[in-house]
Amino acid sequence: MKENKKNNVKQIGLLTAIAYVIANMVGTGVFTSLGFQLSGGVTDIAAIIILWLMGGIIAFTGAQVYGELGAVMPRSGGEYNFLSKLYHPSIGFMSGFFSMFVGFAAPIALAAMALSEYFSNIYSGINVKIIAAGIIIIISVVHAIGIKSGSIFQMFFTVLKIILIIVFIIASFFLASKHQEISIIPTKITWQQIMSSGFAISLIYVYYSYSGWNAASYFVSELKNPAKTLPRSLIVGTVIVIFLYLFLNFSFLLVSPIADLSGKVDVGAIAATSIFGNTGGIIISGIISILLISTISSMIFVGPRVIQTIGEDYKAFHFLSKKTKTGVPLLAIVVQSSISLILLFTSTFETLLSYLGIVMNIFAFLTVMGVFIHRKKYPKMERKYKTWGYPVTPIIFMLFVLWNMGYMFVFKSFESITALITLGISFGIWTLVNIPNFRKKKHV
Repeated sequence: MKENKKNNVKQIGLLTAIAYVIANMVGTGVFTSLGFQLSGGVTDIAAIIILWLMGGIIAFTGAQVYGELGAVMPRSGGEYNFLSKLYHPSIGFMSGFFSMFVGFAAPIALAAMALSEYFSNIYSGINVKIIAAGIIIIISVVHAIGIKSGSIFQMFFTVLKIILIIVFIIASFFLASKHQEISIIPTKITWQQIMSSGFAISLIYVYYSYSGWNAASYFVSELKNPAKTLPRSLIVGTVIVIFLYLFLNFSFLLVSPIADLSGKVDVGAIAATSIFGNTGGIIISGIISILLISTISSMIFVGPRVIQTIGEDYKAFHFLSKKTKTGVPLLAIVVQSSISLILLFTSTFETLLSYLGIVMNIFAFLTVMGVFIHRKKYPKMERKYKTWGYPVTPIIFMLFVLWNMGYMFVFKSFESITALITLGISFGIWTLVNIPNFRKKKHV
């Protein structure tokens, strides 16, 4: 049966791609992590701003490299595509296997659960897991209808997300009854805190708040003019989020005393109460709920593109590559959403997420290192986009990830060992599907 030509139409433009990147990045992290940074000893305002700026720079360096690699290897799948071509198909498969069962499904379940929890602050008495499941199903249906309907949905909620954050920031400057005496000019204390272990530990969690900067690399095949659109969407999306995070954290510190924020998870609600009074908690709950709709939608769109690409390359998973007449990988969406629902009701996603970071870092490190490999193997290849500041830019990213992984192996040994076991299992599955009877011709 002939594949419908519409399946291959590139339907996603620059603005929509940027929306997906922003939506993947901005979740609950920026509304919750400041309290732990303060309790961890980073209390100087300038040090906190530098902390969030450094996290943004790390994300920006990664986005630069992914932009170059995606421009010369324009196919959906993210790390699966890059690692398969740069190293070996088995490395790419392990990355794709992780994305299929944990990388996207678990964060979707967690974000849906968080949305329901915040929504329960507005309407008490609801069954949060039932609401979370309903959210996953409804958004999955929106993206299953077609790429255009999903893109419109994504664009609307991402723009609304940005507007709400900007309104919150403006309100902190003009509506708060009292402002704290703060300064972002570095002092001796600033540099002392930057060199502290508390700063180093906080940087790990700040970096996780920026995760999602590589979102557009997962659906390159559906981008209009991918060689230009991919790097621009990654870079512009990351830069926008950097500014949102810097101003948002400054606004928290501007309206609320450090003593009130230190050690608290709900720093956004505390700041909202300072601005809007007793209704602040309800307002911030509504804002975060809307933020998470956009985040969930983005992951539900992005994840199945990895699953679909694996289906194109491996006979055993070929059924996952099938698209509808509108170009949607329907079965891949169903598989990912089903895994999310299973994790939601078994609560096993909480355990899975505890080692999510170490695996993500391994594949991100290998991908960024791959830019050196690609340039050496193909020195004369035309590159429509090149990493700014090469080779310093990828080295900055790699050094941070190495330091991060070293910390995780020392202080999160169980999670690290579990992650390595998962990789071993995925390699075993790759070996199985590559038995001659199960192999499929290499994708061209």
